[in-house]
Amino acid sequence: MIDKKHLEYFESIVGSENVKADKAHLIAYCYDATKERFEPDAVVFPKDEQDISKILKYCNEEKIVIVPRGAGSGFTGGALPSNGGIILSLERHMNKLLEIDMENMVGVVQPGLINMEFQKAVEEVGLFYPPDPASEQYSTLGGNVSENAGGMRAAKYGITKDYVVALRAVLPNGEIITAGKKTIKDVAGYNTAGILIASEGTLAVITEITLKLIPKPKFKQTYMGVFPDVNKAMNAVFKSLASGANPVAMEFLDALVIKALKQKFPQVELPENAGGILVGDVDGSSQAEIDSQIQTLKESFAEYGSVDFIVAKDEEHSNSLWFARRNASPATMIYGTKKLNEDISVPRSKLPVALDEIYKIGEKYGFNVPCFGHAGDGNIHVNVMVKDKTNEKEMEDGHKAIEEIFQLVVDMGGTLSGEHGIGLSKAPFMNIAFNNAELELFRNIKKAFDPNNILNPFKMGL
Repeated sequence: MIDKKHLEYFESIVGSENVKADKAHLIAYCYDATKERFEPDAVVFPKDEQDISKILKYCNEEKIVIVPRGAGSGFTGGALPSNGGIILSLERHMNKLLEIDMENMVGVVQPGLINMEFQKAVEEVGLFYPPDPASEQYSTLGGNVSENAGGMRAAKYGITKDYVVALRAVLPNGEIITAGKKTIKDVAGYNTAGILIASEGTLAVITEITLKLIPKPKFKQTYMGVFPDVNKAMNAVFKSLASGANPVAMEFLDALVIKALKQKFPQVELPENAGGILVGDVDGSSQAEIDSQIQTLKESFAEYGSVDFIVAKDEEHSNSLWFARRNASPATMIYGTKKLNEDISVPRSKLPVALDEIYKIGEKYGFNVPCFGHAGDGNIHVNVMVKDKTNEKEMEDGHKAIEEIFQLVVDMGGTLSGEHGIGLSKAPFMNIAFNNAELELFRNIKKAFDPNNILNPFKMGL
């Protein structure tokens, strides 16, 4: 329970209407997509960067925990107040598009701006912001930067870090810093912006983001490759890319997901002989470029065992091809009452063996493990399906299976997370991916930014 004097101080900065400690607000801000619940002591809605500076300075002096939060859509508990304290919510006031700089092809935004709103705004003037996490319709750009969010277009265009040009942020002691410039080149000093990206709100509170934009592609085409099994599909992924294919997206569905989709969504037309599916888009500046890309994919897929190759005739057909991928996650719930969902990532060439070994781990513990995800960049959504979440032994075995999967992918040169981050959920597994020297370096960076450990403490295992 936070002292009344602290609440009164926050009210003196942002106004009483922007400081909430009633039960309704504490419940509303106690959870994210993990469904874990930790109630904060209060929720504060700063109006601008100066408000944040004053709040952090005071909290640092009073040793009050601060947890920055955007939309609260994260899958690993990164914005949960697991140690109480103040939720610093940036969604209400700090959600503006400040500038679209056509000459330098950058956009300047506040952290609370929704990803999709930014995409639409820049596309109206002929520009393009590629990072498109599945939560793009409600996740904030500040949250995307804090988690280094990916998306389906990452195969061609990369992820959030590839578009962050500069940041403004407030340190835990209230000091304001700028990291990066609008310039294309900047090699002066340490790459502070790079350190803040994916730091999950543990180092500073981001208050302004400058993002690189590119010209909007004029043409786009959807394709689907159908394979007798997922192993052949996975081989086709990295081998078709090595042959010169450059798709915007290359998503995959395995046989378990395809079966679940047919059962859950019988209206979906999926090929009867599909044991693995690759679906995606190609884009370009001319129809000739599109046609060339489609032909390269068709030939490469055929070489590695595809039994069908479908090209969307129009937008409606495109949407129908994408329906299966977009609904893969809810469909998998036919296999159990609890989904242990992880977003591991491996080098693309390791995709076939990675999936084979993941299925073996599932068989060892008696679980169905449907997999889907971003094959074009090696990011697999692994779903260990627990039949009965009230069964302690099943849940225990599920977590053992996840730990073995993490060890497997790290041994293959992969990583614990391709886009969801570490937060609370994956913190216990950090020692699988990093040695003691690396973890100590992370802790020292945290101490350098936040010596009193007030800013989102104990996330990422730090």
